[in-house]
Amino acid sequence: MSDKHYDALPKAHTTYANIIKSLLPIGDNKKATKDQLSDATYSVSSLHIDQNNLDDYRKICGFADDGKVPVTYFAVLSQALQMNMMVKEPFPFAMLGMVHVNNSVTQYRPIGERETVAMSVKFANLRDHDRGQQFDFVTVVKSGEDVVWEGTSTYLSRSSKPRPTVKREKTVTTKPIFREGGANSVFEAPEDIGRRYASVSGDYNLIHLHPLSAKAFGFPKAIAHGMWSKAKCLALIGDLPDAYTVDVAFKLPILLPAEVVLVAEPVSVLEDADSHCQFALYNAKNEKPHLSGDIRLVAEDND
Repeated sequence: MSDKHYDALPKAHTTYANIIKSLLPIGDNKKATKDQLSDATYSVSSLHIDQNNLDDYRKICGFADDGKVPVTYFAVLSQALQMNMMVKEPFPFAMLGMVHVNNSVTQYRPIGERETVAMSVKFANLRDHDRGQQFDFVTVVKSGEDVVWEGTSTYLSRSSKPRPTVKREKTVTTKPIFREGGANSVFEAPEDIGRRYASVSGDYNLIHLHPLSAKAFGFPKAIAHGMWSKAKCLALIGDLPDAYTVDVAFKLPILLPAEVVLVAEPVSVLEDADSHCQFALYNAKNEKPHLSGDIRLVAEDND
């Protein structure tokens, strides 16, 4: 277990070559016991944004081409470091089939698409869940010595054995009702959105790509990436502040294809750090919840 520095983000083809290698029953696969995670940090000190990839990301998620990095984009870029950590460090879980259950990102100021930044990721907070075990990936982005962006992605590794001692969280199944004046949008999640988003994000988890590969992990159809649905919601809400946190809980998966509905409070409710703008995404036909989110202001000065 040791820190690892990269001159640039690892390329997708080398990352997935390492993933495939880790699945083969040969050599040292660096398995860890399920009560520990590596304390290593993986980082890149000079991260330059690939403009073509950023443009493709904006198009598939619906963000405006405004010269700024969308608030969810560094969560996408950090996955290259995350996947390499899971392969190269002792890691107790099967990578394929893990489920992204929560995500929080904080932008402390607008970040220009031409800025050069530093990024680091590490594991955190391994804990039990009624359906297996959860852990976090914590990502920090700096410009010079200043933290300009932080993110926490929570993943669930499902177990075939239930954990009755862990209290199960109930999924709220009622359609949310928010004050009028916010976003209310209906949009399609097409059958191929998992493959299209994978080509942009580099996240080729098999649960997103095809019904057959998804069925191998217990899903009746391929499911949309949680981070695509989060990004799509934020792009539709629009007019977001300069410095804010967006927390999201991913509820029931979006089985592709699907028609979904976004409802959100008006961003104008954000007056101070104690105010919140809530939003939700649910199925247009049966009103089952897919995502619940919360936006709140943060101080722009993050010394």
